[in-house]
Amino acid sequence: MSMAAELASYPGVVAAGEYSYRGDRYSFKGQITDEMAQMASIMCRATTMSEHMQMGMLKSFCPDCASDPPHGWIVRGPGFTVCNVANVFCFLDNREASVNEIMALMMRRLADADHGLV
Repeated sequence: MSMAAELASYPGVVAAGEYSYRGDRYSFKGQITDEMAQMASIMCRATTMSEHMQMGMLKSFCPDCASDPPHGWIVRGPGFTVCNVANVFCFLDNREASVNEIMALMMRRLADADHGLV
């Protein structure tokens, strides 16, 4: 089972997917259209690139902070949350999903993933 399919099977997960760091490919499972999945993959890729840039800046000020490389990010809004680890994203309905459970799964399954931008 793919990571996206596994995530999509959890309660409250609206959609989950994977994207390439080059930005030319993506795949997804869930309750969104192909166009929405493409926009989600672009957004997640851009945010991940920004996260890496910010971590590089932090590392220049604090080389021993043990914060590099970044492993993921979360953006929580009033109704939905977006979780991203490596190149896998997950959209959650805040009323039904457990962010802790989803992030624990993603961090466990993607612990050995290459977190560098390729």
